[in-house]
Amino acid sequence: MKNLLQSFDIPEEKVHRQVEQALSAADDGELYLEYRENEALVFDNGQLKTGIFNRNQGFGLRAIAGEATAYAYADNLSQAALARAAAAVSTVAHGYKGHSAAPPQGTNQHIYGDENPLDKPDFAAKAALLQKIDAYLRNKDEKIRQVSLSLNASLQHVEIIRADGAQMRDTRPMVHLGISVVAGNDKRLEQGFYGCGGRKDFADFLTEENWQQSADEALRQALVNLQAEAAPAGRFDIVLANGWPGVMLHEAVGHGLEGDFNRKKTSAFTGLMGAQVAAKGVTVVDDGTIAERRGSLTIDDEGTPGARTVLIEDGKLVGLMQDRLNARLMNMQPTGNGRRESYQAAPMPRMTNTMMLSGDKEPEEIIASVKCGIYCVSFGGGQVDITSGKFVFECTEAYRIENGKVKAPVKGATLIGNGPEAMKRITMIGNDSRLDNGIGTCGKAGQSVPVGVGQPHLRLNDMIIGGTKAG
Repeated sequence: MKNLLQSFDIPEEKVHRQVEQALSAADDGELYLEYRENEALVFDNGQLKTGIFNRNQGFGLRAIAGEATAYAYADNLSQAALARAAAAVSTVAHGYKGHSAAPPQGTNQHIYGDENPLDKPDFAAKAALLQKIDAYLRNKDEKIRQVSLSLNASLQHVEIIRADGAQMRDTRPMVHLGISVVAGNDKRLEQGFYGCGGRKDFADFLTEENWQQSADEALRQALVNLQAEAAPAGRFDIVLANGWPGVMLHEAVGHGLEGDFNRKKTSAFTGLMGAQVAAKGVTVVDDGTIAERRGSLTIDDEGTPGARTVLIEDGKLVGLMQDRLNARLMNMQPTGNGRRESYQAAPMPRMTNTMMLSGDKEPEEIIASVKCGIYCVSFGGGQVDITSGKFVFECTEAYRIENGKVKAPVKGATLIGNGPEAMKRITMIGNDSRLDNGIGTCGKAGQSVPVGVGQPHLRLNDMIIGGTKAG
């Protein structure tokens, strides 16, 4: 594991001393060091269009006094840069008699390897693989008009040094494959997309079985959408598929259960701890401890071990996702959810892998229970208002349900509702909960971090579907 402290032009003990002095009057804070390598290949229109490799490193120094935070960062690991940062952040605690918070407990378990996915296979072999996937797809169906592929890999080293001398390190691999297929006939063009990834190396990830399954799924979605009819509009009982549709849970509910929104009373769930906020049987967790998953963390970006936090249990609100600052101000414990996009940003409460747990119904039983409704298999973009809980999600794959049977695919369906209210409309919970395939990225306050989402099949009654023809 890379020792980032050795990258400074001064001895390690001097760095520790500078951090201790800068944070001496603060309640909390840390020096966050990061080194990252990234590689990205884009294959489009039968040729390699983009090949990028970059590496960057830097540090961020944070001091917290009460609710106030001072943050300074630099990409220059030098004594001069650290001294300037220390002078800047120490001003937040000027005249403040802090009571330094206890350091994170060293109870973390390593849940992913530290192999560098940029090393093997080499760049040429990865480009050849994309060419192979492109040829595989173009030979599958004469309706294919366009194939676009992306392959991304990164390795991130982080190191956290606190004023009390506590020091934590983590090495985080990440890989991702994205496949987009456009299929067409003489009347229209439609797209299908499938992606997968996780915290692993390419040897385990890019097997022939894996990429062929991903390519087949992207093609299947494109061909389904090519046959889709206009979506109905109106109020329907709906069925949500398992896996990726959990992005609605993530957006419409998950963000509202982050500590900062609740402390500031801007969440639709503010003040509802212990209350029934969802239908009975609904249990939602945020779990950063699942091996090799995209959102998992051995430690978060403050050094707190990754954890499994129960948020909603049998419909009742029982927990929140917390970083150190908001946990301290709310007299709660950090939950391993303090995350930042890079050394250039201070951490805040963020989700890891957020999912609803399984119930006791077979998926087929849930679908069979709906007389007239919509089966939502996959979602694309969406918008959510955290304060009100209102959301709008585009369905990228959906079908009509008639008399308990899945019928024709529909295009242009939009799911409209309110997150807390939708949770109370759940009437059946499937026994097949799973996480998505490793494509989730969450945005908040201008920062993006990798996440996982998931759920079982669900039935929700009387939901609004926006479409282009009357239901």
